[in-house]
Amino acid sequence: MPLFRLPTMVPAMLLVAWQLTSGAAQAKTIHVPGDFASIQEAIDAAAPGDEVLVRPGTYAQRLVMAPGITVKSEGDDTPGERGLKRAAATILDGSKVAGAGVAVMMAEGSTLDGFTIQNFGVYDDAAWNHHYETQGNEQSHEHIGQSPAPGIQIPDVTCEVTNNIVHHIGDTGIGLFGSPGSVAVPHVYRNICYRNMGGGIGAMKQSRALIEENTCFENFYAGIGHSHASPTVLNNTCFDNIRAGIGISEGSCPIVRGNACYKNRRAGIGTRTGSTTRPIIEGNKCYANEMAGIGTEEDASPTIRNNECYQNKLAGIGVRHAEATIIGNDCHQNGAAGIGLDNADAFVSENYCHENQTAGIGLADSDEGHARLVKNRVIENKLVAVGINQGWNAELIENELSRSGGLPPIINISAGASATLTGNTIRGGGVAGVRTAGKVRIDRCQFDGTSLRKVGPPNFAIWALPESSVQVMESKFDNWRHAVFATDCQVAIVSNSVKRFHQSAFVIQNAKANAPIMKNQVISSEPDAKVFTQKGDQSHSVIDRDNEISTK
Repeated sequence: MPLFRLPTMVPAMLLVAWQLTSGAAQAKTIHVPGDFASIQEAIDAAAPGDEVLVRPGTYAQRLVMAPGITVKSEGDDTPGERGLKRAAATILDGSKVAGAGVAVMMAEGSTLDGFTIQNFGVYDDAAWNHHYETQGNEQSHEHIGQSPAPGIQIPDVTCEVTNNIVHHIGDTGIGLFGSPGSVAVPHVYRNICYRNMGGGIGAMKQSRALIEENTCFENFYAGIGHSHASPTVLNNTCFDNIRAGIGISEGSCPIVRGNACYKNRRAGIGTRTGSTTRPIIEGNKCYANEMAGIGTEEDASPTIRNNECYQNKLAGIGVRHAEATIIGNDCHQNGAAGIGLDNADAFVSENYCHENQTAGIGLADSDEGHARLVKNRVIENKLVAVGINQGWNAELIENELSRSGGLPPIINISAGASATLTGNTIRGGGVAGVRTAGKVRIDRCQFDGTSLRKVGPPNFAIWALPESSVQVMESKFDNWRHAVFATDCQVAIVSNSVKRFHQSAFVIQNAKANAPIMKNQVISSEPDAKVFTQKGDQSHSVIDRDNEISTK
């Protein structure tokens, strides 16, 4: 009588583990072509725990893996020109294999280690070149999540796919498929996937794989793509793909960490399609991409933190019609803004944006946008540190914003925009620290001018243009021609301190309403210095109360 009885239904993964443990002493190595002429024959004859060791050569066959079996190319791990030498020399070639379908189908507990898999399905070089030239703009969304015949298919199983070279497949190079509630975690490790007519690696249908240290380049879509999948994507290299280096869409919530994405035809990392697409994108390097380093659109909602995005042709990080949390990134030397927002809802904190070709942080013309910018360091950008265009409601809190040369303002606020500035340090010598045609409240900010110009182009800490509305409270001004220069607008200036200015701390021209200038402290070495000068239409008066001026 047996000592115990197996349950009637045993989950496949547990059964494989039990078989591996109980049969470890009997595990054997099967040689191809020594023991069997074909790899599939060896797999069919193997038991869980066995290894099928394949001699270098070209094998015209498809493989269906068996549970618990390792299929490995013969040789050591000496690197070759592209991948391991043993992988380059041991080839599954589909060019003479009849029919269509997957090159290798993985099984629970199986391992595929060190093969080249090529020429399964139809690779279309003309289509590849056309879409490369058009940066994937003519590709449709229908392909997302569809991969009927990848080179290596990983169904909803835990397995390992490692050290393989997958190229010129008529579909995705390696395709991963999960299921709702799945606990399977396949490991896709150190593979090279290139020139495939899908993605290099595609995670689909709730897959929760670990995708690690792969190299994906020149693929028809993304280097690594996601659709309704939430894998962990670590330390991969993705370059020269027709779309993003890493593409995330359709409700995917992966962790994307430590990857290098460069020279892709679109973004280095791209996120899109719906508010349930909520990846964590952290610690990646995205550079020299044809669009943004990291791009987000179509209502996606990523967390983007501690990435380095540089020398991309557009923004370092770009968010359009989406929601994003953007924290601790280094965005520099990009062709447009360091961080660019368009019709977005964004929290932007503790980023370092420097030496970008337009704004450090740019808020583009929008129907509606909300941004909270907190404790960012934005310096030495070619145009403005922060540009706030129409349609935005922005809060700027405790940021360091500066530029040492050039004439553009440090902050520019366009008509149709509103902003609140609290506790910021604004430093520069351009036409203005803040130039506004919109509505702004400035509270407890520090304005440090770097070169006071008494003549020539404007040199105003705050330049309020016609039809704007400006409130300035408890702020400090040093080394500007005027602390505030306001024309044809509503203005209130209360409890500020000003030193080192020219003639008048505040100049008010044609005020649109009574202008309170109250409780300000003004220090100047000029004997004829004034707290304020009122010019033009005097139908609205300056309310001058409790201001103090001293000369030193």
